[in-house]
Amino acid sequence: MCGIVGYVGEGKALPFILEGLKKLEYRGYDSAGIAVLEDSHIELRKKVGRLSNLEASLDGELADSVGLGIGHTRWATHGRPSDENAHPHCDCTGDFVVVHNGIIENFASLRDALIERGHKFKSETDTEVIAHLIEEVYRGDLADAVRKAVSMVRGSYALGVLSKHEPDKIVAVRKDSPLIVGLGDRENYIASDIPAILGKTRKAYILEDGEMAVLTRDSVILSDIAGSPRVKDVFNIKWDAVAAERGGYPHFMLKEIHEGPKAVRDTLSGRISDDASRIVLDDVKLPAELVAGVRRIYMVACGTAYHAGLTGKYLIEKMARIPVEADLASEFRYRDSIMGPGDMMVVVSQSGETADTLAALREAKRRGVPVLAICNVVGSSISRDADYVLHTWAGPEIAVASTKAYVTQTVALALLATYLAQERGTIDEDELRRFIGEIKSLPQKLADALRLEDRVGDIARKWAPVDDIFFLGRGIDYYVAMEGQLKIKEIAYIHAEAYAAGELKHGPLALIVEGVPVIALATQPAVREKTLSNITEVKARDATVIGIVPEGSDEMADIRRQCDEVLEIPAVDPLLMPAVGVVPLQLLAYYAAVARGCDVDKPRNLAKSVTVE
Repeated sequence: MCGIVGYVGEGKALPFILEGLKKLEYRGYDSAGIAVLEDSHIELRKKVGRLSNLEASLDGELADSVGLGIGHTRWATHGRPSDENAHPHCDCTGDFVVVHNGIIENFASLRDALIERGHKFKSETDTEVIAHLIEEVYRGDLADAVRKAVSMVRGSYALGVLSKHEPDKIVAVRKDSPLIVGLGDRENYIASDIPAILGKTRKAYILEDGEMAVLTRDSVILSDIAGSPRVKDVFNIKWDAVAAERGGYPHFMLKEIHEGPKAVRDTLSGRISDDASRIVLDDVKLPAELVAGVRRIYMVACGTAYHAGLTGKYLIEKMARIPVEADLASEFRYRDSIMGPGDMMVVVSQSGETADTLAALREAKRRGVPVLAICNVVGSSISRDADYVLHTWAGPEIAVASTKAYVTQTVALALLATYLAQERGTIDEDELRRFIGEIKSLPQKLADALRLEDRVGDIARKWAPVDDIFFLGRGIDYYVAMEGQLKIKEIAYIHAEAYAAGELKHGPLALIVEGVPVIALATQPAVREKTLSNITEVKARDATVIGIVPEGSDEMADIRRQCDEVLEIPAVDPLLMPAVGVVPLQLLAYYAAVARGCDVDKPRNLAKSVTVE
């Protein structure tokens, strides 16, 4: 979960590296460091804390270094955040320097053996062993030394390596952690994510597992780790560089909430027939025999993507009549699930690099189970390893707390559920056409939901000082409540819990005391009376209830009367309410975090892409 940037060329290395690290600081911000070639030796500078600390410590130093450099922003896994544990890491001599994203699982035994052979370590990290291994096996060929070093390690890695002995070269290698190679004019670059290179190039190689790149200013030589040449197509980046910037918003998170309507419009683009009578998933290429024959689906994801997956489970079971098991990827991969013929896995991931989800995907494939990925990032590990991919086209999401990615995931899963129902004949033509019309309305419904922003901001500022918030919902509303409570925890640091409202009497009611805020989602007419009963229960204990209901719905009038505050969201088919109902919850978390003075885009202890267990 770290950011890597590297430069080799005729220009000044440091300005590009620092600018690239700023674009990647969302990937890690416990510490930052750079290594640049300076007068035939490598200068190393690193600092605990945010990238700004490193910049301040440089004070113009090394700004004129030409030709070669690497940089890193860290999210700590091995060793506490400190200057010593910050990347880059070097060997005993300082001649070999490494940046690393991932985890070396056998680092402890490697470290002990290296110490026995006389190596001196300066950090607590797993990464430093790689620098010492390279030092030990180097015989005049840096690429060969890196190959030999990685053959001795177990785990995940994206590596950028420099040596003063070969001052015109960067060696990059990847296993399980993302790494790209940017292609420039008499200069080339490495990075762990696309935004870092957008200011320089739109052409890149996206390295796959087991691939290595040797970069000089004039060439990029690709191979596998064994040294056999590889040939790859150049990936043309279509993102607008401005899309990775805040665009005038105070935070990326608020910008990305407002980008939800466009993101959904893009996700729907080309996937609904011109006459709005059919869902068209030609880009996914699901075989007809798979769609017709699937008897069970495993829905696997982590965090926010898992909450989206739960809404997908609900829709698929309701519409396509296929049983769905929803699992947290970190649990699924260790529970020895029973998978076999007739099963299918759907994995959901914004980044496409989520380690536990990727492991679950690979386990399914090992057992011969086909995998469909709902993923935002083209060329990511999950989108490459899955058999079929339904891309969400949300564009770059920079804030750690996911917003527009969640909305597009719920919409993509609605498309999938509708497609399965359509192809399996579990929905009649009139209902299919009506429901597709509802799906088509979602971009506008999200835009209309954003009109609640001022009201939600007022409520959030009022309740920002509280210590506890509870979320209630029934059916699909419960899954949205789970996402709402996660957002409050993530960025406002308020203890929050979501409960299926029917579970109140089974324990949680003991926590409801005078004045405690309760967010009650009541968008499902089928359980209106039950939800009203649960709201009455918490009101009887003097809770303050904020109700979220569809606007203009007469049948929800009694619920409105029970609530202290009511947020009316645009009405849409109840099965599609998650995409709309989550908007006020995202805004509530955002404005509560701002009122509490939290770092909205970079919440403590969290990083954007969880590429380790």
